[in-house]
Amino acid sequence: MTDYKSGLVKEVQEDFARRREERKHLEAKWLLNINFMLGNQYSVLNSQGDVVDYGKRYYWQEREVFNHIAPLIESRLAKFTRVNCAVNVRPSSGEDGDVKVAKLATKLIEATWQDNDFYKLSGQANYWAELTGTAFYKVAWKDDNGGGVTLSVCPPYEVYPDSLSCPDIESNRSIIHAKAYPIKTIEDIWGVKVEGGEVNVMSSDTFEIIGSASMTPYFKAQPKTENDYAIVIERYEAPSTQNPNGRLVVVAGDQLLYEGELPYVNCADGKKGFPFVRQVAFEQPSSFYGMSIIERLIPVQRAYNAVKNRKHEFINRLSCGVLAVEEGSIDTEALEEEGLSPGKVITYRQGANPPMLMSAGSVPSELRDEEDRLLLEFRSISGINDSIGLSNESLNSLSGYAISLLIEQDYSRLSVTTEGIRSAIKEVARQILRLYRQFSKGERIIRICSDNGNIELKSFIASELKGDDVIMESDSTMVETPATRKSMILELLNYGLLGDENGRISNRNRAKIVEMLGFGNWESARSDEEVHIKKANLENAEIANEERVKPDDVDEHQIHVSEHVTALVGGRDTLSDKAKKLFAEHIRRHRVLMSLEREAEALNTTEINLKQ
Repeated sequence: MTDYKSGLVKEVQEDFARRREERKHLEAKWLLNINFMLGNQYSVLNSQGDVVDYGKRYYWQEREVFNHIAPLIESRLAKFTRVNCAVNVRPSSGEDGDVKVAKLATKLIEATWQDNDFYKLSGQANYWAELTGTAFYKVAWKDDNGGGVTLSVCPPYEVYPDSLSCPDIESNRSIIHAKAYPIKTIEDIWGVKVEGGEVNVMSSDTFEIIGSASMTPYFKAQPKTENDYAIVIERYEAPSTQNPNGRLVVVAGDQLLYEGELPYVNCADGKKGFPFVRQVAFEQPSSFYGMSIIERLIPVQRAYNAVKNRKHEFINRLSCGVLAVEEGSIDTEALEEEGLSPGKVITYRQGANPPMLMSAGSVPSELRDEEDRLLLEFRSISGINDSIGLSNESLNSLSGYAISLLIEQDYSRLSVTTEGIRSAIKEVARQILRLYRQFSKGERIIRICSDNGNIELKSFIASELKGDDVIMESDSTMVETPATRKSMILELLNYGLLGDENGRISNRNRAKIVEMLGFGNWESARSDEEVHIKKANLENAEIANEERVKPDDVDEHQIHVSEHVTALVGGRDTLSDKAKKLFAEHIRRHRVLMSLEREAEALNTTEINLKQ
């Protein structure tokens, strides 16, 4: 058995080393992208694939960095934050029970988003995807505190496919997740002591400030060495003839930490698979990893820095001048050190020609034209148009509709990347439901947010989560600005399209409108309508269990009748005959009470009229 374990450990380590060697050229490209993002823009890849800086050709050369990549990436990330992460689960049928299960599944996903701070994780994934072209979500199950789904973001440095040419995760036969852990953490998680050492780690804090007094300091990204660390290698193997449920092997150092079946039933049709979700900025043909927009911007950034620095060198010649002196006529060393300060007295040899400034000409117009063309190329490649940068004359000549078209065009050019974000979010939501279905035994209780903003406890059984048909609404928020959305809501209110047939707006819709206008949920008080709906649903469950329930005088009978009729019609194939009779009797009593209330109201109105 010991020989088997040592052989398995060696085989996994050799497999990991092979994959890491195959991917070296991609990691070097990612590192170059990060350096350009941070401002280290005089970097190149040498023949060994290392990121190195190239120096000045002449000591007087301007070598400043005019970073346009960083603000463009920040603008793209700001627009991606408006991608709607909310998902809905489509019911398997139109029956009332399936609709309620779908609503419960949607609330369960929202609760998991909240527990894992998914909006922050989504921002991290978008950031890594913009820098390197690819990011990964890891969807796992934690057994502590009653259990639940845990979400994390894995940079592309940590995920190694079986083949770099596979276009997605499912096409791989195996996936390796390699991450550096402190040896103490490894012992706490797996209960095995592992010998630590120096490990190169690439993370968000592996940046150092470099520079000198003669140049602007900038950040440089490079792997950081950590002591007393070890790389934990998790190899997930897809189901095969030899391993029908797949296999997971975890190795650290020379120790085997775990070997067994794949832990999660997270694929369609109840199959086990990899707990990763891939998100790319731009797809590449026959490539596991996507492409970053920075790769396209780097040549433009290099050209822009060169043009801008040459332009400044011309300006320096114009302002400082180039002095011509006759040999031996003056002390040139003193003149080089002190320059031509205002009021300076220059002493030259008698009979010699006095020093004179040579004509430096003017800044070539070609430099200015090339600078403008490069700025346009930045916007064309990145898909970010600076509509705010238009002149006042240009803005005044454009109608509101034309400006909205410009904004819509701006967002449509980001649709390829946003669609990748939305696809990843939907797959994460599907895996959340599948893990709850797998690991939730018996009845579970979760905290959810109701439609009127109240926090409540909800119980469910995992077997109820039948489907995982996750959909997202059309991402209109990517096209609409907050101002246009508010204007649209106000117009709908003016047209009366948000009210009922009597023009009244329900408390639930009022709270939603206020929230959509950007003022938060002002309607925090408990809605009377919501309370009666909940009470009617509880009565539905009791009557379905063949219990006789009497209506209360304080009930809103119209709401109760609507909910009871829906439950009766939707459950016509599942309810027993006795339950159907109890439903009919209960509904009839509500209608009798509702009729009595109307008669009493009419009688009161008649008495008031007689008194008048």
